[in-house]
Amino acid sequence: MRKEYVMGNSAIALGAMTAGISLAAGYPGTPSSEIIETIAKHNNGQIHLEWSVNEKSALEVAAGASYAGARTLVTMKQVGLNVASDPLMSLAYVGVKGGMVIVSADDPGPISSQTEQDTRMFAEFARIPVFDPSSPEEAYLMIQDAFDYSEKYHTPVLFRPTTRVCHAYASIEWEENPQPKEYEGFVKDSKKWVIFPKLSFANHEMIEKRNPKIGDDFSEYEKNTVTGNGSKAIFASGVSYAYAKEYIKDRNDVILCKISTPYPFPEKLTLSVLEKCDEVLCFEELSPYIETQLQRIAGVHHLPVNILGKTTGNGRPSGENSADYAAEIIGKFLGDKPKDKANLSDMPALPVRPPVLCAGCPHRASFYAVKKAMSGRKAYFCGDIGCYTLGNAMPLDMTDTCLCMGAGITVTQGLHWTDDNAVSFAFVGDSTFFASGMTGIVNAVYNEADMILCVLDNSTTAMTGHQPHPGTGRNMMGDIIQKVDIIKILEGIGLKKIITVNPFDLEQAVAAVKECADTKGVKAIIFKAPCIAITKPKGKMEISDKCVNCKKCIKEIGCPAIIIREDKVAIDKTLCTGCGLCAEICPANAIGGEGNE
Repeated sequence: MRKEYVMGNSAIALGAMTAGISLAAGYPGTPSSEIIETIAKHNNGQIHLEWSVNEKSALEVAAGASYAGARTLVTMKQVGLNVASDPLMSLAYVGVKGGMVIVSADDPGPISSQTEQDTRMFAEFARIPVFDPSSPEEAYLMIQDAFDYSEKYHTPVLFRPTTRVCHAYASIEWEENPQPKEYEGFVKDSKKWVIFPKLSFANHEMIEKRNPKIGDDFSEYEKNTVTGNGSKAIFASGVSYAYAKEYIKDRNDVILCKISTPYPFPEKLTLSVLEKCDEVLCFEELSPYIETQLQRIAGVHHLPVNILGKTTGNGRPSGENSADYAAEIIGKFLGDKPKDKANLSDMPALPVRPPVLCAGCPHRASFYAVKKAMSGRKAYFCGDIGCYTLGNAMPLDMTDTCLCMGAGITVTQGLHWTDDNAVSFAFVGDSTFFASGMTGIVNAVYNEADMILCVLDNSTTAMTGHQPHPGTGRNMMGDIIQKVDIIKILEGIGLKKIITVNPFDLEQAVAAVKECADTKGVKAIIFKAPCIAITKPKGKMEISDKCVNCKKCIKEIGCPAIIIREDKVAIDKTLCTGCGLCAEICPANAIGGEGNE
């Protein structure tokens, strides 16, 4: 056995490996990305591991292996579950043979997401079980239980860690070199594996009869716990339970109930608590899920218990919980005297630090080239999910819309059909192009749209931690593979004009944009330059005495390495990467490499 201090995501990965997985697939998305990366670190080649092209593909690959009896893990963040929902809803009806656990990491806050979805609600919608760990230690053990339940009931199972569980650290004791569980292999049976309406109808009926049995099973599950006594009870799940437990400590005058398996709900366990109580507080994030279940149970059994939570104003409707918030809400519920808070009135306010494109980021140069080329012309700029979403910030101001991955390509088509006098642009990263961009481009060509596709190719999946993708030439099994060529894909789809430029060659980049803007149909510009985080800086820029302090370099590109020092424009050499974009726009030719005149 080996004991190691690890991140929650690593604990989940190690738990899955201990459970005997043979395949793991996913798509990078904070806060879940480190799960696949941890498996890669410890994989001895017995586990097939992949960053799939998107979450839908990952789930379908895992489904095939699970049909054969292999244990499989699928990872994503909560918005990725939307992409995977098509196969998931059908897979809930078809079922699995080998245990399958789908990790959908929720992001209350949201800290790095476009939604505050609650995967517990999705589990109820899909009619499949969901586990809700409260700590990295529990996640390590619970995911092993999740595989057992998946095989026991022949169903995919959701696993819902939240950001504070994924990114917390704890000591985990685990067995080195765990072996994949042996499996039978695929046995042909079209009555089971081929989904037809008649089979769906029969399996839906089976699911509705099965789920109450799982709920009864969960009522005996050791990680659904009840501690304490009294006429008041607190129900909590996930990391919110950890906050509640921290506040309650060892006091015995209140019941604390942890719901680790929100669906199917452990009704028998819950009923045994509600029958003892006059008043209950539900402390959870994000949706009032437990609260709604308790209201239903209390109503069905005509229990005279007052249930408080988000719907009664005893909890905020959005955002993540915290230890301080637990003390406030739970303390008020229990009638505790508020603790004196430290006087912080003389402390200075924290500086506001909005997210910004890195110094030397090629996306800044790409956006600036398009902006300069379109000066004086009406244009729409549709963005996408990735680092380049930050193109919305001033002074660039180059992201008019951002909906979801791949949507910039199709949203820009909608804008074009409502205003053909404007030049419509769609920005997409190289990783997102493969994940969800290609179908939108096919749609544009097929429907004869007039738009410019700007592929911001920085040779990585930058925002989530620089994971490889089909265009990078390597995969998660450690193999060097042939790169999938974006240009050849676009040619195959039918694009006639495709221009590749280095965005830091401003003159060439501007000329390419103008050429495409004056050409009808679907055009593409590949702005190709590597992410500054995966390449060596080119040096440092300096400002000479020629500087007239016009501040154009600051006002137009917003590079964080260009600052004001003693009322003059200066370059912070701790940030500068020597990309040279500022030198290209300086009207006084005052910026150059180190040692310039």
